Amino acid sequence: MSFALHQFKKKLTYLFVSSARTIAFGGAVLAGGLLSSCYTITTGTALTTQRLGPWVTWTSAGQPGTDPYTRAHFANLGALPLNSETAQLYVAKTDSDGRRLHSSCDYAVEGKGMASFWWSVSVFDDAGRLIANPAERYAFTSDTMGVKPDGSFTVSLSRDARPENWLPTGGAGRIAVTLQMIDLGTRAVVRDDDSLEKSLPLIRRVSCK
Repeated sequence: MSFALHQFKKKLTYLFVSSARTIAFGGAVLAGGLLSSCYTITTGTALTTQRLGPWVTWTSAGQPGTDPYTRAHFANLGALPLNSETAQLYVAKTDSDGRRLHSSCDYAVEGKGMASFWWSVSVFDDAGRLIANPAERYAFTSDTMGVKPDGSFTVSLSRDARPENWLPTGGAGRIAVTLQMIDLGTRAVVRDDDSLEKSLPLIRRVSCK
């Protein structure tokens, strides 16, 4: 083999390896970017969401200047968000101890004196769908919730029937609880402070099967 041919093959091998590395690096960067965007759209970041205990809310939902990630989040859900200036949607996928909510466990959603004209508590499966059940129970609102004399309430999440405020979870697997607060009349609902976090319901695990 001539020296020139050897050098040509050596350069060709180098170019091939270099190109392969470039393609692999570019693919890794692209994949990382896609995963990062997916996470930002589905889960949110400190720039788009506010976390208060187990509850997460998208702070600029429904506003004219909403960021693209918030718009993409609700478009992905197929939901039309209410303007966060007058309403706020909180979603919890864990209990107050940080454990993932699951229909194999029973939970108590415990709240008191929420500063809102109207609110609702509902439960969904992990895909954001209402959980079908023979009782056709899907939500309790400030109008239909059984409230105690001191203004407190408890919603039971369970596969099996429970007295008073019971929302069936069936065999849904992973579940999410939503709290919708409407016509608040103040932006205080999105302040990140201890008083607001304490005003939102606790989600307590009762037992697991």
